[in-house]
Amino acid sequence: MFTSRYIDTGDVRLHAVIGGEGPPLLLVHGWPQTWYAWRLLMPELARHFTVIAVDQRGIGLSDKPKDGYDTITLAGDLVALMDALGHQRFALVGHDTGMPIAYALAADHPERVDRLVVAEASLPGVSDSPPLVSPAQLNDRLWHIAFNRLAEVNEQLVRGREDIYFGYEFDISAAKKLPDYAVRHYIHTLACHHNALRGSFGFYRALDTTIAQNQQRKTPQLTMPVLAVGGAASAGEMIGKTMNLVADDVQGLVIPDCGHWLAEEAPEEMLAALTAFLAPYRDRERRTRHHAATSHR
Repeated sequence: MFTSRYIDTGDVRLHAVIGGEGPPLLLVHGWPQTWYAWRLLMPELARHFTVIAVDQRGIGLSDKPKDGYDTITLAGDLVALMDALGHQRFALVGHDTGMPIAYALAADHPERVDRLVVAEASLPGVSDSPPLVSPAQLNDRLWHIAFNRLAEVNEQLVRGREDIYFGYEFDISAAKKLPDYAVRHYIHTLACHHNALRGSFGFYRALDTTIAQNQQRKTPQLTMPVLAVGGAASAGEMIGKTMNLVADDVQGLVIPDCGHWLAEEAPEEMLAALTAFLAPYRDRERRTRHHAATSHR
């Protein structure tokens, strides 16, 4: 059973869907999604973990302040969330914009993250930036990054046309089209609140700050195990190559016949990858809890 909860972190109120039993597993969605991106994985993951699928600051049902969208602040939101839930150490999964946020959390708070999974994004300030003039196929997939960084005109152009803009984004980045009900859900979430567009663009508008932060945090390298996942029809091997720049222990995985939306296009493959990678964390936590329980008898 999962519950939808609001958690006051002291700075923002975050929304999360939580359920399951076992060691904590924090799932961080990407743009322009919400916690709902993980829905196909969560029931099975909840058999082994306490699953926390959060809406980022500015997204979904979480608060939408005007600022605080750099990765130091976004990672701090998640640390405060896990503090409020009583989880000092946890495994962490981040997809798309959730990847640089998860990386920031692991780099800034390494004592909190046991294992890290990242997927389908670059690390601004670490990865090479795409050129302004790119081949058409690459431009079709990446033009939104520059557009989303604009101060105001992007909101003016998209408001009232959310179905056109976000519908295109979901379509162009998929090898297997997402179901209509899911795309409608995301578009409705972005259209139904006046500040939703501002919140969804916040991460991109703060990229200059995040780039400077990543240039500082890329040394020392991460020491926890890292799984870097790409879709064969999207970022592919680039995710592993990117994480090798900032981490010592990286496993790369490319999911065949899959585009950008891994958890929705290839839920079985993604679930198998997560289950195998997180098994040592799960089993160690089980042994620790069993030992603690027996020692108190």
